[in-house]
Amino acid sequence: MTARHHDSSPQRRNRGYTGTHQKMIETAIRLISEKGIEALSIAGLARAMEVNRTTVYYHFDSREALLAEVRRWSSEQLAKAFDLAAPQQERIDYITRFVLENPELIKLWIEDLVSGSDIHQSYPLWDELVNGIRQLSVGRPEGESVDAEVFCINLLVGAVIGPRVFRSSIHPDQDVETVVARFRAEWQRLLRQESLLKE
Repeated sequence: MTARHHDSSPQRRNRGYTGTHQKMIETAIRLISEKGIEALSIAGLARAMEVNRTTVYYHFDSREALLAEVRRWSSEQLAKAFDLAAPQQERIDYITRFVLENPELIKLWIEDLVSGSDIHQSYPLWDELVNGIRQLSVGRPEGESVDAEVFCINLLVGAVIGPRVFRSSIHPDQDVETVVARFRAEWQRLLRQESLLKE
């Protein structure tokens, strides 16, 4: 094949690179979910994808870089759950289900959250969440105003840790959909009580 017929344009290379990169992240997430965070390695990812390690190193120069991308993906998924533009029931159901179905990713996310790093790294939509709660609480009587930052931390921690503790320590016999329904009902009751229910 001559160079004239070979499409080596940056756009074509980029498309292939981006697709492979995303597939590697998704495979890493699956491996973490199946075997735990400690089991993830560059060699293990290469085996799972049936490529050589050099290919993985082309995308991630270390295991830490790979984990950073997994953390970023997890943060984006959790951010979807608190997008105030989406219907409330959908948001509550989404995060409860995500937490129950991805316990190893949640452990990784919690580790980042409590590490003392900037909240925006663990939760990119922090400012939007806090501002949304502030707007929902406008007009409350003096002395009953909501501390939006503290409320949002309680919301995040309860939503991310609560379903897992409930399923593993209180009712391991209950299926995911039952737990999702129970958490939805209780979160809606709590938000209604605080006058922060947004349908």
